[in-house]
Amino acid sequence: MTLLFRLGVLLIFPSILSAQLSTKSAWINSDDDGRQAIFRFAEEYKGFMAVAKTELATVRKVIMLAEKDGFTPLKEDSSWRPGAKYYDVNRDRTISLIVVGKRRLSEGVRLIGSHIDSPRLEVKARPLYESHGFAQFQTLYHGGIKKYQWGNVPLALMGRIDKTDGSTVWIDIGNQSGDPVFIIPDLAPHVDREYRSRTNRNVIQGEELDPLVGSIADKDGQVEQQIMTYLKNTYNITRADFISAELALVPAIQPADVGFDRGMIAAYGHDDRVCSYAAVRASLSVAQPPYTTISFLVDNEESGSNNNTGANSDYLRGLLGRLLHLETPEQSSEFHLRQILKKTQVLSADATTGINPLFPGAQEHKNAAKLAQGVAIKIYGRGNSPNSEFTAWFRRILEKEKIPYQTHTYKVDVGGGGTIGGFLSREGMEVLDCGIPLLSMHSTYSVCSKIDLWQLYRAFQAFYKE
Repeated sequence: MTLLFRLGVLLIFPSILSAQLSTKSAWINSDDDGRQAIFRFAEEYKGFMAVAKTELATVRKVIMLAEKDGFTPLKEDSSWRPGAKYYDVNRDRTISLIVVGKRRLSEGVRLIGSHIDSPRLEVKARPLYESHGFAQFQTLYHGGIKKYQWGNVPLALMGRIDKTDGSTVWIDIGNQSGDPVFIIPDLAPHVDREYRSRTNRNVIQGEELDPLVGSIADKDGQVEQQIMTYLKNTYNITRADFISAELALVPAIQPADVGFDRGMIAAYGHDDRVCSYAAVRASLSVAQPPYTTISFLVDNEESGSNNNTGANSDYLRGLLGRLLHLETPEQSSEFHLRQILKKTQVLSADATTGINPLFPGAQEHKNAAKLAQGVAIKIYGRGNSPNSEFTAWFRRILEKEKIPYQTHTYKVDVGGGGTIGGFLSREGMEVLDCGIPLLSMHSTYSVCSKIDLWQLYRAFQAFYKE
């Protein structure tokens, strides 16, 4: 194709440009009907984010959504037929939604992988102590945070406590109207002179991230013991039970619209439940896809994808092996599993950092993602980018569906981030990293664009249906 012909095509068909790489706000091309759908989807997402603040809570919420849509637990004798819908839970912290496709598994799977853990504070195994008339919890943080952002923020306590008698106590305090909250108190500007030389990452240090959990003394003058008495009477737990507990302190703030025009959403945990929710909704919307689809929602990405609920475990291989056995019991060997892995196509979906109008110099503008400009394809370089042919294939899907997209590459020698994609590509799967940009990423209250969320959902739908 000559250069002159290419220029002629662009002159004759200028609409081709609007369906390709986005350089303008995606809102420009949205009509009233489209905006109604976008805002409706955003309200449903906000309702999800109000309760799905930890991986444990997220799995429970996803099960509710899936079962309402006809998904059933995957079992050893589940029937294998196009359109069958199953979910599989790994230790209450990871969940996969599966829709059986028309083609055989040997032709590959379409998989969207994202994570459902977010940066947070975790309660230590022996957390409770008393200091200067206050009862406090000792914590440690999960994922990368700016510690000062967690001071003076209302916090909710969520998680589970497993007792030696086999029972489980579920905890959710601070998210409902009227609940008490927990708070890490900062210094007033009147008395912080000797602390002013601290750098921003150490304004509050890790061992100072201890929230207030009580202040009323018992008749012996003990606040700590009064709190333990309350916990025993209310939840029947002892000090030792904290050893077998998974308790997280997360922002108690509820999701809210941002701006006069309500075009953005502020919430805790957009990274990466924004991608996880879009993947779940895409799974719920697909009927009889050509290939079997899997929405793979995992734990512990923020800590390195470790443990047996992270993407670095063998859970996914085991799940694919089980599916292969259901479809073709006589061909469920390691060889046949490897054939599936080789032909599987994956979107590793994770949020990324958008250009911040207050600090635009942190990004290289030509290659950084911007809010409201659509799906971001991550081009990391240095051996971490997807194969160019797979990228072209995904671009073709986006352009066919007129889904605006952009790219994201960090400034050289400045920033960086990872996804679960590396662990999946190691198994021989074809992997592309994508997502949407956020402001204030990894903070207690980050911001996304409603139209980016909507276009990500559309992209996931198209990926599953292509």
